[in-house]
Amino acid sequence: MCGIAGIVNFGERRPRPALDRLQAMARVLRHRGPDDSAIYRDPRAGLVHTRLSIIDLASGAQPLCNEDESLWIVYNGEVFNYLELRHDLEAAGHKFRTRSDTEVLLHAYEQYGVGCFARFNGQWALAIWNNREGSLIVARDRVGVRPLYLHRRHDRLWFASEVKALFTDPEIPRRLSNEGLNQVFTYWSTVAPATVFEEIEELAPGTARVYRRTGESTETRYWSPNFDEDPSLSRLSMRDAAMELKERLIAATTLRITRSDVPVGSYLSGGLDSSVIAFLGLEAHPADYRTYSLRFADSEFDETRYQRLMAERIGSVHREITVTRSDIARVFPEVIKHTERPILRTAPAPMYLLSGLVRADGIKAVLTGEGADEFLAGYDTFRESEIRRFWARMPESKIRPLLFRRLYPYLARSPQAQEALARNFWRQGLDHPELPWFSHEPRWRTTMQLRKFLHPDRRSEEPPGSFIARTVEFAPGMSRWDSLSRAQYLEIVTLLSGYLLSSQGDRMLMAHSVEGRFPFLDAEVMKFCMGLPSSKRLVGLTEKAVLKALAREILPKEIIDRPKQPYRAPDAISFLIDPPDFVAEMLSREALTAAGVFEPTAAAMLHEKCRRVVKEQGSAALLSNTDNMGLVGILSTQLVYHSFIRGGSVMPAYLHTPQERLIDRP
Repeated sequence: MCGIAGIVNFGERRPRPALDRLQAMARVLRHRGPDDSAIYRDPRAGLVHTRLSIIDLASGAQPLCNEDESLWIVYNGEVFNYLELRHDLEAAGHKFRTRSDTEVLLHAYEQYGVGCFARFNGQWALAIWNNREGSLIVARDRVGVRPLYLHRRHDRLWFASEVKALFTDPEIPRRLSNEGLNQVFTYWSTVAPATVFEEIEELAPGTARVYRRTGESTETRYWSPNFDEDPSLSRLSMRDAAMELKERLIAATTLRITRSDVPVGSYLSGGLDSSVIAFLGLEAHPADYRTYSLRFADSEFDETRYQRLMAERIGSVHREITVTRSDIARVFPEVIKHTERPILRTAPAPMYLLSGLVRADGIKAVLTGEGADEFLAGYDTFRESEIRRFWARMPESKIRPLLFRRLYPYLARSPQAQEALARNFWRQGLDHPELPWFSHEPRWRTTMQLRKFLHPDRRSEEPPGSFIARTVEFAPGMSRWDSLSRAQYLEIVTLLSGYLLSSQGDRMLMAHSVEGRFPFLDAEVMKFCMGLPSSKRLVGLTEKAVLKALAREILPKEIIDRPKQPYRAPDAISFLIDPPDFVAEMLSREALTAAGVFEPTAAAMLHEKCRRVVKEQGSAALLSNTDNMGLVGILSTQLVYHSFIRGGSVMPAYLHTPQERLIDRP
């Protein structure tokens, strides 16, 4: 994986991009690409690339050009079907001088134009500069595995893999966005194109945008989630559907193992998704296959038994790291420097530590199970929604809401512990089951309560319904889909890219120069899963039914039938017992007042309330869900402010790096 950045001038008035600005962008992205760094520059554009060498180690350096040097590409990602694409392009007369997937992408753009992106199967963010026409194209993969941020000011455009690279240029303002903050305190993340920074835009997943010489742009949405049922899949039995899914997952996993010139390992959580992928990964590359697991000192979150069981079953070389609450607190400031946005849970912190273990073990790429829950209906949100719809058909029933008792066996404090309160929570929106956001309304409304901590000048008072309708894209075909498919679509477009694949995925992996590869997010796998009838995804309250049918052919029974336990980590409690100095500093009234993001009295009172609970109950204290998210959200936002807005340098400690290669054109 890599880091990309650039500066492009529109019109004729601007001087050529300054070399020191481009070098600063390159150096701040070195963690994304420590193996090589290069800059292309001409009178109107500068392109930056930092390389993590995984494919074509010898000749795949970027920025890379076509034969007549009219097109230059910088690219972050992998397109796994590049050999098949290359074969087609060679048949069409294209000549290649490297073995890299990068050159294939450039020729594919020459051959197919913007239509090339729908042919790519992989994960990417890229920019192609046409120095003859003075045009720039930027594009991002289907679900936003790889990030891309942009800032436009008058007749100049900046782009980069990470916001910190943009902020190396003093021309770009540093201000927090009220819109972005209110989105985080609703959906747990911003929804592209919004970010938490004013005037910084995130290119939406599945999108390509062309900027012409004048600066005018056109945008093409070449892909979006589509849950139209495939009639050919509706006729399959559960077992036949499972075998077809297996074939696609084998192909996807094999591509992600074999299309690499360095060893590929696998994350192993002990759950169904990562266990299936680890098994298939080992089948594709049985020699010295390595798996990596997180252990937790807190037994509530620990899955060691299942991780070791699976590692023993497949015979992998297994590595573990045990994470404590103090570990989470210790690395949290560094985690936020990489997420570049507030987070409401600490779950990214252990992933940051795990990727450090992977890199220390000499591995540059790992397979993970992300995407299975979104595309095969694995989250509690989907089961909650189905129960609520069942209840909505008979809202006076006292029996139907009792189905909620079957959820959350993994929680130390189940939402059903106080059944009257829980019933009021689930009743939210019950009288409007026709609304497209019905499935997520209770959770979003609960998270929106955290806005009470925001400063009144920043807090949105927009009613929940209109805020959601304005900020979430609803697919034109949603009315054709069943309720489960609509719920899955919302999960994909609001949380998958912005949180799971960014804060918890790409950013934590690339912090230690490790690339994540996601077989469940393979283009053919996603298409298959969305085309299945919902009865193959959720059967009653049994989630991921077709994947479980597949797993019964290859996994130990203990993995398949174990109680469901989503990945979680100790949250606010991590900052309340022997906290590092930065916690008191960030949550002091002085710091809260200076940042101007939160109402200082309300935020300080929450901190004091949480401290009091811990003092009374000790290390086993259980904070409410709202207090947990509130404290983590306030602390992480304060760290975002102090890391990116206050005026401190965004340069990392490893600023002194080898000189970048320079391609300077007159």
